[in-house]
Amino acid sequence: MAETEMKQVDFWFDPACPWAWMTSRWMLEVEKVRNVRTTFHVMSLGVLNEDKDIPEDYREGMKRTWANVRVCIGVEERYGSEKLRDYYTAVGTLIHPGGQQNDRATIEQALEQVGLPRELADLGETDENDDKLRASHHEGMDPVGSEVGTPVVRINGKSLFGPVISPAPKGEEAGQLFDGFEKVTAYPGFFELKRTRDVGPIFD
Repeated sequence: MAETEMKQVDFWFDPACPWAWMTSRWMLEVEKVRNVRTTFHVMSLGVLNEDKDIPEDYREGMKRTWANVRVCIGVEERYGSEKLRDYYTAVGTLIHPGGQQNDRATIEQALEQVGLPRELADLGETDENDDKLRASHHEGMDPVGSEVGTPVVRINGKSLFGPVISPAPKGEEAGQLFDGFEKVTAYPGFFELKRTRDVGPIFD
């Protein structure tokens, strides 16, 4: 059987979001059973919500997300998308299954785990790369609109919010979900499928 052409998938995440984390783990499973490669990109829940009318406690929570996405942009700029992928896996594992805070200590621990200087955490405390952060955010979010968040997945140039899943499927089940997601993404008139979530993020 002839080899199929490698499919390029682009995935936008904010490391604070557990649902994006679940979807990212699904995509890594898909890579094991389909001829697919995922490139990780940064979006920002802080940017997404900065001009919205949201409760004050939620706004305070959004302020705490800025440091990590700024570090992510710095990792990508200085070390490339593959290292960003590694860093996201490390920091996401600490935050989500690990239950650690999305703070400087966790960022430094993740940087060290993937062989990056802990001093990169300083980037979280400056806005010097925010133009690049906003550009990455808008590249991912503008095609799907402002009414959704992360995750955003782009296949063959077409983007959708989601899928929102829990737990992340494994093996061929992951591949079959990808097959269906790719099909609905390919239809330009497809906009929405949804049902109420009855479970939270299940990390396994």
